[in-house]
Amino acid sequence: MKWKGRRQSGNLEDQRGIGNKGKLAAGGGVIAVVVILLQLFGGETGQQLAPIIEQVANSQTTQQVEQRELTSQEQEMGDFMATVLADTEDVWNQIFREYNLGDYKEPKMVLFTDAVSTACGSATSASGPFYCPGDQKLYMDLAFFDELKTRFGAKGGDFAIAYVTAHEVGHHIQTILGTSTKVRQLQSQTNQTEANKLSVAQELQADFYAGVWAHHNKKYLQEGDIEEAMSAANAVGDDAIQKRTSGSVNSDSFTHGTSQQRMEWFMKGYNTGDIRNGDTFSALLD
Repeated sequence: MKWKGRRQSGNLEDQRGIGNKGKLAAGGGVIAVVVILLQLFGGETGQQLAPIIEQVANSQTTQQVEQRELTSQEQEMGDFMATVLADTEDVWNQIFREYNLGDYKEPKMVLFTDAVSTACGSATSASGPFYCPGDQKLYMDLAFFDELKTRFGAKGGDFAIAYVTAHEVGHHIQTILGTSTKVRQLQSQTNQTEANKLSVAQELQADFYAGVWAHHNKKYLQEGDIEEAMSAANAVGDDAIQKRTSGSVNSDSFTHGTSQQRMEWFMKGYNTGDIRNGDTFSALLD
């Protein structure tokens, strides 16, 4: 991906080098619960709840802060992430104008190491990259991308990172368009198997949005970039992860989609570039 010397986003918060030592009592598991609450309430009520929940989560956390200087390689990675975030801003601002979706509210991205506090609670790097609707921020521990190669077998490369980033931005799109709230409401009214199907549809739509972003960002792509994204999507499919960890596959427990589905929906977004083709819910639930 051609990224050096281009615009960098001002919405990046780099917390790397700031190590949080000590017990994180709230734990990464709090994130899922708080995300559901915020998305269920949504709107003005959700905005009122966010700072209260954040205060409660932070009150449960005991931390000792250590700080170090970033290496030159870490600084370069920060520049890369700021450039990718800027690209998502440019593309989605354009798309929101073209489709009369109103103003695009740009999310912030937080780079962290080991642990982080969010409006969705405290989390460790074990959570992987995630989006918190409470503060509308993306949280990325870049060590995940080493694990993506060593543990999950992906090829790696800078565009694999860009794909994951664009996927998390896709969840931001779903939040500001109201999709996430609708999904959580429907999940609260059905059984676990059907709730999982809704989760799969939501995740595949985020993959589709990542593909749409890549379509509109073609001028910066290089040979092999799409293959890197496909390798990453293949590696994190529910079926691939279950086979690797347990040796068997239970489709009823899928929450993100199969490797094939994730690759197909990314490519559908990439090939069409049209957000009107991203109705994963009708495609999966009819």
